[in-house]
Order: sequence, then C-alpha cells, then structure tokens
Amino acid sequence: MIPRILSNELKDCAKQYPIVTVTGPRQSGKTTLVKSLFPDHAYVSLEDLDRRTAAINDPRGFLAQYQAGAIFDEAQNAPDLFSYLQTEVDLNPEAGRFILTGSQQFEMMERVSQSLAGRTAIARLLPLSITELKTAGIPLDINNQLYSGFYPAIYDRSLNPSKALAYYISTYVERDVRSVLGITDLSRFDTFLRLCAGRVGQLINLSNLGSEVGVSHNTIRSWISVLEASFVVKRLQPWHSNLKKRLVKSPKLYFYDVGLAAYLIGIQNADQLNAHPLRGALFENMIVAEAFKQQFNHGKSQQISFFRDSQGNEVDLLMETGAGLNAYEIKSGQTIGSDFFKGLDYLKKLEIPIAETTLIYGGDESRTQSDHKVIGWRDVSFT
Repeated sequence: MIPRILSNELKDCAKQYPIVTVTGPRQSGKTTLVKSLFPDHAYVSLEDLDRRTAAINDPRGFLAQYQAGAIFDEAQNAPDLFSYLQTEVDLNPEAGRFILTGSQQFEMMERVSQSLAGRTAIARLLPLSITELKTAGIPLDINNQLYSGFYPAIYDRSLNPSKALAYYISTYVERDVRSVLGITDLSRFDTFLRLCAGRVGQLINLSNLGSEVGVSHNTIRSWISVLEASFVVKRLQPWHSNLKKRLVKSPKLYFYDVGLAAYLIGIQNADQLNAHPLRGALFENMIVAEAFKQQFNHGKSQQISFFRDSQGNEVDLLMETGAGLNAYEIKSGQTIGSDFFKGLDYLKKLEIPIAETTLIYGGDESRTQSDHKVIGWRDVSFT
C-alpha cells in the first residue's frame, strides 16, 4: 500500500468527531486506508447483500452489534441507517466511533446533511497524487502518468492501465450512472464520455455536447452532475469580480483522473502522447486534479477557479488566500518560452490583489524567472 497523505487528516478528525465520513471515487483507496488506520474497528461492507438487508430492515438491531464502533463501507447503500446513527452517537458521542465511506456523493452527502450535521467530519480521498507517488519512490514520467493515471490498483497490483480503466468505466462509472439516471442507451452515454474527455480544459457548451450526442442540453447537464457527484469529472468555475472587464461565466471541464480521460480519447500506450494534439490539455488536467488532491489531503477548502475574459486572456488556476490570489499557469513544454508568462503578466496589470504568480511546466528545474515562480511538475505544490 502506498502511504496516503490524507491519513493525518483522518486521524485528527477521529479524535474530534464521533463519526468520520470519507467520500471519493470508487477504487481511490478509501477501504484500504480506513482499514489500515482503524484496525480495531469491525469492518462491514454494505455492498454485501446480507449486511445491507440487515441494515435496511432492522437498523437498530444492526447497530446494536457494533457498540464498540465500526467501519461501514459504501454506507449510502443503507440510507436509513444515517438517522439511527444520529441517535446512537447522541447517546454515546465517543470520538472516532464510526467510520463511514461512500462513493456516490449525491446520495451520501444528502443523508449526512440531513442526519449527521455537526456529528461527522468529512474528508475526500481522490486517486494518488504526484507527491504520494514521488514519496513512494515510483519513477515519474509525464507521458506515463498521463497514460496510466493515478488509481492505486494500477500501481499496487501492476495492472495494465488500458485494461484497468476500461474495466473501471464498465463496472463503476456506467453502473453508477444507470442506478441514478436509469440510462438504457449506454452507447450514447459512452459517446458523451468520450466527447467530455476530448474537451478537458475547455469551456463547457451544453448545447453543442447535446447536439453531438443526440440528447437535450438538460440531459447533458444531468449527466455531468452525476459524474461530478461520483468524482469522475470536475467543473472548474470561472473567477468573478467587479472588474470593468467581461469575464466568461461558463465553467471548464476536467477529469479527476487524467488516465481515465486519456483512455477515453483512445490512448493505448504512453508513447502515443509524444505528438498527440491533446497532450497539453491532458497535462493541464493532471495538474488541476493535483490541486484538488492537495487541498483535500490537507483538509483545506480554498476557493479554486480560473481566469478568462472575453478577449481570451486566461490563467489556468486561481486560489484565494488571505494575502490575495495565487495564480498558476500550466504548460506541458519542457523548455520555457516567454509566451508561457503571457497570462500571468496580463493578470498582474489588472486591479486584482495578486499574492503570488507561478508557472508549472513539464520540466525539472524550479527557479524564479520574469518575476514569477517556476516549478517543475514533479515538485508541484499548492499548500
């Protein structure tokens, strides 16, 4: 098992709250992590039909078996259990008593907000980060990371990425979407997924997507919402202010795992990425996903957005801090050109409180250049 940075956050949460809720995409390592951190807790998978039936039909009797505490894996499968957990921890609020995991955030968080508000800490575990792979001593290569992605099983079990990601889509993504939306024509949904992958880093146009797939823009909106709630895709919102400039209002689309996006656009090996027209977009996707991973791993909730005005001036990432905005430009090239700083230079001229500007690029050296920080992708840090 590759050590996970979120471990420290989870252990701290378990010292303060009677319930700790861990969400994130399927196969991101939630079960492995919580079982290793809380070995004295009974482990109960609510994917198991017998356990799930017992939890649904007799929640009081079910919980009575676990007075000393337990890990309830995929807890959203027994939604009524949350109300009974509320009563249970109100009677005995011992910290770290119950650990819940869930992969379907749309179901999980609705129940948490209704029944467990104030009683649970919430943590999110995404696939492995660049930092975690580097710390584990795994050699890092841009093309290989873009192709392989970051799901733990690919590294822990030396799986073929293309086969593993194909299985992931058919077993988890399509199953979850079918269970929520009742989609019967999976061919259209498959087309939609592949179109999304070809648009990473671009502004979302629901009408165009709908026209290409052959469904309404409202259907596209609902599909994206479900994928986002399942931690498959992420809509990055544009930054807004009172500037006397027209800023775009549409979000951008990214995948939480870049390997999934690479698979969906037809990448079958790392060498294909050398001259692929979407290599830069996939690299940008990888770094944007890394920003969210690092925020979640350290229990932070800084607002993350991007800047773009109606003239096409753009900066890939903005993070709000107490000192102002940290701005990041992302370029896959290993040789730095002066045009790499164009967006950052433009942003500095505006009436915006900028704390720091950084270029993240596909090379190895980290230094200061043209009044901006320059960071090689292996050393990327947003904390």
